[in-house]
Amino acid sequence: MKNILIALLLLLSGSMFAQMYNPVKWNTSVEKISDKEYVLKAQAVIQSGWHLYGQYIEEGGPSRTAFTYKNPKKSFDLIGKTTEEKGHEVQDKIFDMKIKYFEDKALFTQKIKFTSDAVSNIDAEVEFMVCDDSNCLPPSSEELTFKIPNVKKVAAAEETIIAEKDSAVTEDKIIAEAEKTISKPVVGLVKKEESKGFLSIFIIAFLSGFAALLTPCVFPMIPMTVSYFTKQSKTKAAGIRNALIYGFSIVVIYVLLGSIVTAVFGADSLNALSTNVWFNLIFFILLVVFAVSFLGAFEIMLPNALANKVDSQADRGGLIGIFFMALALAIVSFSCTGPIVGTLLVEAASKGGIAPIVGMLGFSIAIALPFSLFAAFPGWLNALPKSGGWLNTVKVVLGFLELALAFKFLSNADLVLQLHWLEREVFLAIWIAVFGALAFYLFGKITLPHDSPLNHISVGRLSLGLVVLAFTVYLIPGLWGAPLKVISGFPPAMHYSESPNGIGGKSETTSKETLPEGAEYGPHNIITFHDYNKGMEFAKKAGKPVLLDFTGYACVNCRKMEELVWSDPKVLGVLNNDVVLISLYVDDKKELPESEQYVSETTGKKIKTIGNKWSDLQIKTYKANAQPFYVIVDHNSANLIEPSAYNPDIENYFNWLNTGVKNFKD
Repeated sequence: MKNILIALLLLLSGSMFAQMYNPVKWNTSVEKISDKEYVLKAQAVIQSGWHLYGQYIEEGGPSRTAFTYKNPKKSFDLIGKTTEEKGHEVQDKIFDMKIKYFEDKALFTQKIKFTSDAVSNIDAEVEFMVCDDSNCLPPSSEELTFKIPNVKKVAAAEETIIAEKDSAVTEDKIIAEAEKTISKPVVGLVKKEESKGFLSIFIIAFLSGFAALLTPCVFPMIPMTVSYFTKQSKTKAAGIRNALIYGFSIVVIYVLLGSIVTAVFGADSLNALSTNVWFNLIFFILLVVFAVSFLGAFEIMLPNALANKVDSQADRGGLIGIFFMALALAIVSFSCTGPIVGTLLVEAASKGGIAPIVGMLGFSIAIALPFSLFAAFPGWLNALPKSGGWLNTVKVVLGFLELALAFKFLSNADLVLQLHWLEREVFLAIWIAVFGALAFYLFGKITLPHDSPLNHISVGRLSLGLVVLAFTVYLIPGLWGAPLKVISGFPPAMHYSESPNGIGGKSETTSKETLPEGAEYGPHNIITFHDYNKGMEFAKKAGKPVLLDFTGYACVNCRKMEELVWSDPKVLGVLNNDVVLISLYVDDKKELPESEQYVSETTGKKIKTIGNKWSDLQIKTYKANAQPFYVIVDHNSANLIEPSAYNPDIENYFNWLNTGVKNFKD
């Protein structure tokens, strides 16, 4: 009797704890362009605290938003792809990729053109996934209907204008009504994150500009150019003024380059390309070419005819002559600055918006600043170190860094294709080789084609060599499973590895004969069942309670729990020894046999996939639809303790597990 009462209380408390979420409301509208062309607009109004994922996310990440437009009679053509707003973009450490998401609102637009008589309605389906800081909902779909406004040719243009105006008012009303049912979002977050991103781009570009200054193509130009202005100018003030104009011209040239990239490729197109396999492969090849050039194999130069033509214009004098002198500097120094500028432009452009302009502004200011300062204070030239072999050393160091960075892009392509050619150990081995070679170079043990004879090592070069050597040694334990948090986000994640738990750790390739029927190794090599019935059967034989883990392959918070909480030795001990883990993936796309498909009693939707089945089980039994969701049950599927959702408090989660196990034994 006592146990029955406890079970009833736990069931009631579990029902109170569980929640059903519906944080996204979709609205549609249509904008008329001409009698044949229209723009379909789908607006997602998102509850505060939740975020909706974008359309362009790599495979292996969260479920992306996807639109399917139903066109059974082939009455229209889609013009281009469905576009989306800028949103937020972050480098997600859990999935080790760039992820784009939206908060508050998200507008998706699709241009269409009717090829025959226009229809009154266009039906579509949107699949999407939303998460907040502690929950992720399984991928969901919703039917959309776009009502096409009256397409009859009206006699007067005024009637057309009035109709379009009324349509816009209707759209505004729909969005306003949706906002009434959704709590107000936090404002200003997008601008704050964008400002932070642009600032980091500017700083990196500014430092890269200083690195470019210390190359053989640019550094010797500083005293030559400043001396030219001071000698050719009639007064000191005129010399300073001309040098300042020269510096400003450098800034204009590079910012113009950034503006061209932004205009040609658009604000967000390279952002989408950054997750593209071919983009990553091409950029890998480009960086390798740049690196080999910096190491001294050859020089990347613009045509001499172009340099001579620009140089001839520099003799014209006046403001135009000074501008062409700055352009001549950019062209002549291209063999050194080109690889750096190229890397910066693609990296900045991949972030979208005006990032290329911001990047080129930072880079050009760093280049122009010394020319202006030394023109104003010529005496400072005496403090500059003399040109020599150290300039080539800077160039070679940059070459090694470009080579190491190149493999990050090759790794991105490998991860998307899931080829497992460049797994974590291989990536780290390459980096150890690259930085180890750089350390030997700095210590004078390796000589490259353009190096001057090295009679002794300077203190600065020795110090840099020791730093690189220390970094190389730091990388080595990563081959045995060390997390290497300093370079988190560069190498592939731990699970994308020959030995996910490190060399010498418990291997996932352990013979399947040691596993119970229907089981496999899950996170941290915990024996896991993906089938509810087989897991229950094993639990009865083992005499252990069951931990139901409602999870998802694309669930960010599920991965956080597994990596941050389940990895704790105390928690891991309970999961390995005291419970039977059944992980039910609500986003498993495998279709159920037709005989097992059914219509849900709770949602009214047809259950077609394994993921649909487990999601329906969670909704029907626990009145909850968010993941992660953990339930400890006995062999009769009765709750032993109140269910738990996302809980990053290790001690709290450990106590929750222990209480469930204790209630089972009692």
